[in-house]
Amino acid sequence: MGSTDQYLSEEQLVGLLTQGDSRAMGILYDRYAAALLGVISRIIQPQTAAEDVLQEVFVKIWKYRHQYQSSKGRLFTWMLRIARNYSIDVARSVNHRKQKVTDTIDLKTQKLGITRDKTDTIGVAEIVNRLAIEYRQVIELAYFYGHTQNEIAKKLNIPLGTVKSRVRIGLRELKKLMN
Repeated sequence: MGSTDQYLSEEQLVGLLTQGDSRAMGILYDRYAAALLGVISRIIQPQTAAEDVLQEVFVKIWKYRHQYQSSKGRLFTWMLRIARNYSIDVARSVNHRKQKVTDTIDLKTQKLGITRDKTDTIGVAEIVNRLAIEYRQVIELAYFYGHTQNEIAKKLNIPLGTVKSRVRIGLRELKKLMN
């Protein structure tokens, strides 16, 4: 990328992009990746997953570059819409929800001092079955079935605060049972 590329106007950049000039992608990335990642990170966690989504967003931008119409808005706004919509799609996907649940379990068990070795060698489901029913229900729904706390509250017809308390207490009880 030449040093003059950083001074290209949006119109010139759009021209390069629609012509299929690969320099346009480098310029777009340099100019907008941080801002797009900020938006994606509000929707997708952990950060590594957000960075993966960012890469996919740039692939989509390249793939759909001919659909951009300057008469309908600025290039950044168009890119932002692609990033937001794709992030929402990923967040709603079953695979992402399962990965998010797994990551959440890992983070919470680490905070509680439960090591991965213990959870791998001892059947977690068997230990969860030893919890009182009110804790077992929320733990199973959250960590085995991937429901959010809001979904659990609706499903069990209990207040959200109760769900949060039961998850916290349930995880604390799990720690005791695993030690």
